[in-house]
Amino acid sequence: MWLFAGLGNPGDEYARHRHNIGFMVIDKIASDHDFPDFKKKHKGLISEGKVGRHKVALLKPQTFMNLSGESVAPAAKFYKIPEEKIVVFYDEIELPPGKLRVKVGGGHAGHNGLRSMDEHLPTTNYKRVRLGVGRPDHDNVSAHVLGNFPKSDAAWLEDLFEAISNNVKFMLDDNDAEFMNKVTLATKKEK
Repeated sequence: MWLFAGLGNPGDEYARHRHNIGFMVIDKIASDHDFPDFKKKHKGLISEGKVGRHKVALLKPQTFMNLSGESVAPAAKFYKIPEEKIVVFYDEIELPPGKLRVKVGGGHAGHNGLRSMDEHLPTTNYKRVRLGVGRPDHDNVSAHVLGNFPKSDAAWLEDLFEAISNNVKFMLDDNDAEFMNKVTLATKKEK
């Protein structure tokens, strides 16, 4: 089994924030792959289903971003999922909007959601799907990530989520490079 965790903040007032792009991806995967309704468990909202031939638990921690590890670690422990089969989707200001990168392990680079996960998981060897939201043209990074996506971003967001959902099977087959290539090709037309 795999665990897909989308990072974000709970509550309607945060739903369209750049910081919640991880929740948005999880919702798209759940919808496209016919996952059942989310249930409250492990300090989060969780749904179990399949993506292709792979069993997957989808998780949206409800602890707020800075405490994400308090939800992800217990869920991984409950399902006996090793760090190598945990995939975390989160916002990345160092990537242009709509760009995506996958890496395994590494530091948290100042991202508080990852910092919390690093504190609660035995290792940092989980997959990180960095979703570009762009760097603000001002010094207030918090205001940027805690701000809503503008309506003008709707088209590229939809294309990105569609491409991730359609191609996530490659990541489940441990072919991260093919996953990134397919998503990049599918979203290139918008750039």
